[in-house]
Amino acid sequence: MIELTTVVKVGIADLNIADRGGSIRTSGLGSCVGVVLYDELIQLAGMVHVMLPSSNASKEKTLNLAKYADTGIDELISQLRKRGASLQRLKCKLAGGAQMFQFSSKSDVMRIGPRNIDAVKKALSNHSIPVLAEDLGGNKGRTIEFFTSTNILQVRTVNEGIKEL
Repeated sequence: MIELTTVVKVGIADLNIADRGGSIRTSGLGSCVGVVLYDELIQLAGMVHVMLPSSNASKEKTLNLAKYADTGIDELISQLRKRGASLQRLKCKLAGGAQMFQFSSKSDVMRIGPRNIDAVKKALSNHSIPVLAEDLGGNKGRTIEFFTSTNILQVRTVNEGIKEL
């Protein structure tokens, strides 16, 4: 018998939550970082598709919390806790943060992927959330899917196939 599961989709600069038995997926991870936080005891997982490291430079009239590492992780934690997750039980898996283009400039501004990785790790550290697995950096795009029943993060990398974390 084939078991059908619900696949929750997460867009760019977006976040969402998947319940017991479901999965959660995002694509288009280039310099963006896909952050999966999960509470395995209650099989609840959330994902945020972080596009930029800091909301400080935002000129948006209404701030999109999911767009930035500093606000997106806090918002995801808040939403998971409202659904019964425990901050002490939250664990993390990460993917993305590629340097998609080569620049001759040594400017830090264009190093968005590495800056996103640093900002995500800092935000997770502020909440004492351990990172159990990661597939970060490089120069290729990724699609990720996390399965709440197994806590496996499947990473599909362009021209490299699938790996499980």
